[in-house]
Amino acid sequence: MAKDFKRPDGRGVEDIRPMKAEVGVVPNADGSAMFSFGNTIAIAAVYGPKKMHPQHQQDPKKGTLRCNYNMISFSVTDRIRPGPSRRSTEISKITEWALEPVLMIKNYQNMVIDVHINIIQADASTRCAGINAAALALAHAGIPMRDIVSSVSIGKLDKQLVVDVDKDEEDWEEGEGATDIPITMTSSERLTHIQLDGKISNDELKQVLELAKKATKKVYEVQKKALKESLEVKE
Repeated sequence: MAKDFKRPDGRGVEDIRPMKAEVGVVPNADGSAMFSFGNTIAIAAVYGPKKMHPQHQQDPKKGTLRCNYNMISFSVTDRIRPGPSRRSTEISKITEWALEPVLMIKNYQNMVIDVHINIIQADASTRCAGINAAALALAHAGIPMRDIVSSVSIGKLDKQLVVDVDKDEEDWEEGEGATDIPITMTSSERLTHIQLDGKISNDELKQVLELAKKATKKVYEVQKKALKESLEVKE
């Protein structure tokens, strides 16, 4: 790991941007949370469990997790078109896959848990921030969970691996360009989600997983602190 590698914002290769987390940010939701990596801010709201409609989509064996990821029109400098897109649909499904392994939803037959994730400010790593906010919101809603998941992006800038990619790094154009690898893990280091946008060797992938283990533990501590503080407020 190159200790003298210069990132655009001056961070070290394993440094995560300042993180913030808070639960109970949407009063009329059954559970809600905010999570941020630097200038990337995600808000998640949970509604349910409730009866699945339309009825033909009900699953008599277990409940259904339904996620909706959305970037607010003015979350980026250039206004984006509001409404669903191919990208938002893909990230919504990926978020479901990342969260579902830890949810105990077998007792909610024919029911649905809706998770709405809104990115109100974007500076890369939005899906990771969204997953972190969603995991917190589900815990805040009291949905039974085996564990909590934490998500972070690992990047490769030319030949250097870095933790928590920001927009400048996402747009990296020097040398071989940038590789972005969003990863989600449980607090017990079980992998629930990994994606790869770019090229990477087998040896580098091993390093990526080690970096992700360390980084997601830091994310988990921020999530745990937010949940603990919410319980203290109730008491």
